[in-house]
Amino acid sequence: MSTAEEFSATGSATEAPLMDAEALERRLREIGAARYHNLHPFHDLLHGGKLNRGQVQAWALNRYYYQSSIPIKDAVVLSRFRDRETRVEWRHRIEDHDGDRGSEGGIERWLKLTTGLGLDPDYVRSTEGILPATRFAVDAYVNFVRDHSPLEAIASSLTELFAPTIHEQRIAGMLEHYDFINPDVMVYFRRRLEQAPRDANFALNYVKAHATTPQMREDVCKALIFKTNVLWVQLDALYHAYVSGFPPPGAFVPAEH
Repeated sequence: MSTAEEFSATGSATEAPLMDAEALERRLREIGAARYHNLHPFHDLLHGGKLNRGQVQAWALNRYYYQSSIPIKDAVVLSRFRDRETRVEWRHRIEDHDGDRGSEGGIERWLKLTTGLGLDPDYVRSTEGILPATRFAVDAYVNFVRDHSPLEAIASSLTELFAPTIHEQRIAGMLEHYDFINPDVMVYFRRRLEQAPRDANFALNYVKAHATTPQMREDVCKALIFKTNVLWVQLDALYHAYVSGFPPPGAFVPAEH
């Protein structure tokens, strides 16, 4: 089986070459529909109120490593471009997560969630208790945008096309089902409802304009599949550790488990 066939959206070996930008967009949306992590059973448990407080703590703690690595990833992406226009457009993503002097960013908003769940902020920032798979997956994402083409680096962010739906589900489901969740600690997700569509639209338009051959369009699709795998494997690890009950040595052990 060829490399292109291995990374097809549906796993089929018969998908047609991507001959234009519109075919590319259709394939990208197919990938999201088939592979985005909203389909993972861990999210059904999380949004449906079927986890206990300790399991929600474990999710938020591990997700912090991803959130805090996003501006690092975006700084690497920014460094790949010599044209000022792309750098100017991309750098607001770093500010969205890091904030600025006197302004709150996404990392601080995530710490509001973990603190509201009863986790010590210094412990969360240390990342000492996260799962090995979380660290490996997130670090692989940073390495991907460094080692692959600038086009693929931007394409890997296209999971943001599908993020608003999961944020809406998360806000509604967690507020409805958990008495230890309140609107103040969900501010991260409310803010991303505004930010993610803006970011996704830029990235989508960029790859449609700059992926000018069938092979480049296939590379864009592979990059998105890679990113969906980064998100999916983190939930696999959480499920194994905190639902199935096999946390690895050194990982966070909830008081309630």
